[in-house]
Amino acid sequence: MSYLLSMLLAVATPPPDHTVEAVTEDRGWTGTGELGMAMARGNTRSESLNTRFVFQRETAHRKHQVRASGLRTRSEVTAVYEEGGEPETRAQITANRFDMGASTSIKFDPRRYLVGAVRYENDDFSSYDYQGTASLGYGHHFIRNDTTTLLTEIGPGYRRADTRSGGVENGPLLRGLFDFSTRLTDTTTLVNTLLVEAGDDNTYAQNDFGVSVAMNASLALKAGFQARHNTEASDADISRTDRLTTVNLVYTFR
Repeated sequence: MSYLLSMLLAVATPPPDHTVEAVTEDRGWTGTGELGMAMARGNTRSESLNTRFVFQRETAHRKHQVRASGLRTRSEVTAVYEEGGEPETRAQITANRFDMGASTSIKFDPRRYLVGAVRYENDDFSSYDYQGTASLGYGHHFIRNDTTTLLTEIGPGYRRADTRSGGVENGPLLRGLFDFSTRLTDTTTLVNTLLVEAGDDNTYAQNDFGVSVAMNASLALKAGFQARHNTEASDADISRTDRLTTVNLVYTFR
């Protein structure tokens, strides 16, 4: 506990050389929607679709955010489907995942805030039927100016998950978030977000890295790499780490 308090005190001390801009007006809901699709034909046949939506609204004293993403892949798989039968090639769903989350922040000042967050994930090919978490934490903007944003969040929470083996996991967790974005040029932006939910039964970590290039005021192309990791797996055949590389079309809602 003393270690956690020292961390909170450290992030509560603002560095003197970075500008943090205050939001003084309500601009309504804004956000982005991403869509990517891949199709293979020839020696193999597969179709993959991934989507992501993020919407937020910020005022002088509050900030709200909702987000959702999904991945679905269908591929031809050759296997023996009946006992004593011959190998057959059939189309099967090989990836089917969606997750959603929301957060609400109450600002102490332009740099510091209290945040409540929830997250739900359903993945047909992981160790868990679903994972749901809720947390309350402290957020701190280290940098926030016209080109660069760097913030962290940390705080306790609670997790509930159903395993593939039929068990239920419940327990406290510690949630940490690291969010960084910077505009490299007038049209190119780099982003990286790391989320960690650490509990006794399982620690979940997700890192999203992306580079987007704007084509106009509303459309951009984004190349991204996502890594998701669970420290526990219910079956030796299930990988603890999933990796996803995407190239998506991004539309900005203003």
